[in-house]
Amino acid sequence: MNERTNPLEKRFDKLGPRVAEALRRRHFDAYYCPTGEEAAQKALSLIPADDTVAWGGSATLAQLGIIEKVKQTNPVIDRADAATPEEGQELMRKALLCDTYLMSSNAISEDGQLYNIDGNGNRVAALVYGPKSVIVVAGMNKVTKTIEDAEARARFIAAPINAQRFQHQNPCLNTGTCADCLSPTSICASMVRTRICRPAGKIKVILVGEELGF
Repeated sequence: MNERTNPLEKRFDKLGPRVAEALRRRHFDAYYCPTGEEAAQKALSLIPADDTVAWGGSATLAQLGIIEKVKQTNPVIDRADAATPEEGQELMRKALLCDTYLMSSNAISEDGQLYNIDGNGNRVAALVYGPKSVIVVAGMNKVTKTIEDAEARARFIAAPINAQRFQHQNPCLNTGTCADCLSPTSICASMVRTRICRPAGKIKVILVGEELGF
């Protein structure tokens, strides 16, 4: 790997392989890719040609163009194709039994744990159980020192930003910070810490040496 000159990228290149090794100790398959282009290529290489693929909402996947590329190569379950909310719910259920599920992570601790927050629960449900393989693609900006920092990042940074994306009428939409709300449209309904991968290797984590997602 050629050393990059940008100070932030240099930090990512030094820390990324260490976090990947920490993930592997926890039985994840883990990879560090300096660039988004390399990360997208790696993600696609991990998807068998005959796999049915689904995904959770992810700015990272969109930024890297992974979804559009996988639509050209694999059968997919895309809830965006739903004509009604009910059909969308049914497609999300079917996605839990797909072959490969794509997502990002709200935060990853340096010792190799994932932390995710979800409103509907479909994304964290797939991460925990269902699909044969889960591929997590995350920018190094989502790496935190500790798992406690990971929870704080997910709740106080990622969630309020996603509230702006989805325009749910929760307090963080107006204040920009978490109010620990009980709103029926809260995007913090489920909070999941994944401390080890079981079965080993089911979850593949690709760390990207760029700032991606929220």
